Amino acid sequence: MHPQIITIESKIVVGIKSAMHHSEFGNIVALWKRFMPRHREIHNRLNNEFIALQVYDDFNTIEKPFDIWACVEVKNLDHIPEGMKSFTIPKGMYALCLHKGMDASKTYEQIMKKWLPHSGYTIDNRPHFQTMGEKYINGSPDSEEDFYVPVR
Repeated sequence: MHPQIITIESKIVVGIKSAMHHSEFGNIVALWKRFMPRHREIHNRLNNEFIALQVYDDFNTIEKPFDIWACVEVKNLDHIPEGMKSFTIPKGMYALCLHKGMDASKTYEQIMKKWLPHSGYTIDNRPHFQTMGEKYINGSPDSEEDFYVPVR
C-alpha cells in the first residue's frame, strides 16, 4: 500500500448526518438509506460523487461517538433541502488511498496499522472521508472508492 500524499482545498458538502459509536456499523447503512432517495433535492452539486464523511472530536478515543455524513459536494450554500445540513471539510494534507471491493474496514486497517506507523506521518484532527464516483458499485467486489485520511 502506497498512499498518495495530497493537499485538498476546502470542500462544502450538503447531506444528512448521524452520530454513531465505532461498534454501530448498522447506522451507516441506515444513514445512506435515508439519504439516497433525497440526494436529487440538492440542485447545486459540484459533481456526481457521493461522500461518506466521519467527523471525530478525538480520533484516538474510540469510546466517544462521532458524526457520520452521507453527502455530496456543492458549489455554494444557496439551497439546502429541508432536513439536511452543510459542512465544510477544511483544506489540508491527506493520504489518498484507492479502495477496491466492499471490505472497507480491511483497507482502513492496512492504512492505520501497516502504512501509517512507518510513513513519517500522523493522523491530523480533521475529518476522514471517502468519495464514491463512477467506479463505485455497491455490493460488488469490483467496486472502487477513494479514502482520504487526514495527515500531518
